[in-house]
Amino acid sequence: MPESQRSALIQALPYGRRFARALTRSQPRGDLLVAQSLRSLATGHQTDDLPPLCCLYREIARHFGNQIEAALTENGLTVTQRQLLLLLTLEEVAPDMAAKILDLTPEKAHAEAERAYTFLKTGIQTSVLIIEDEPIIAMDIEELVLQCGHKVVGVAHTQDDAVRIAKATKPGLILADINLGTGGDGMRAVAEIVKTHNTPIIYVTAYPERLLTGETSEPSFVITKPFEPLTLAVATYQAVSDFDLARS
Repeated sequence: MPESQRSALIQALPYGRRFARALTRSQPRGDLLVAQSLRSLATGHQTDDLPPLCCLYREIARHFGNQIEAALTENGLTVTQRQLLLLLTLEEVAPDMAAKILDLTPEKAHAEAERAYTFLKTGIQTSVLIIEDEPIIAMDIEELVLQCGHKVVGVAHTQDDAVRIAKATKPGLILADINLGTGGDGMRAVAEIVKTHNTPIIYVTAYPERLLTGETSEPSFVITKPFEPLTLAVATYQAVSDFDLARS
């Protein structure tokens, strides 16, 4: 593998990890999927002129497709539809590029995405605790949560507030910032909460590459600030449906 391509893939790794973890529902399985994909790229499996990150997405999708039937329906969406939603929203890939990554025609990708969006409009509604130290950002996130049809049970600006509100409200989902400034740490707040209340978590950060290093225990669901309502809707569907599936 040329040194320039190797360097580009290293820069792409955090985003590949995020995509793979969302597909597999876990950090260990997602990181294993990335490792398999990197080995394929290192042996020359790349056969087109896609950018390095998109080549990594493609290999991840291919390896995942070899492990699970693409037509399988998971909580209302096929695997292909879920892959499309994650690429288009969580990874912010352009529609035509997402089609190439998944070896679909643009027309087929558009049709599958529309079916998935239609399903999400009826989506999963739940109660949400927002953990965010910046008041204006917290208000913006709260508005996006409400637009997605969810109920906000509280907004916590500090680690202690988050633990207290979660204990009182038992939210169906926690949307947590990583860095709470002088108010503590979002991941520590969540760690304290899940000792007594098991619930799905979505972390939000402006710098996902700092979090998705593969070096420590890390979250499975990460979205990047700023984000759109559809991104939140997809992440919520992914987190809550996967949580329900794990419990069943």
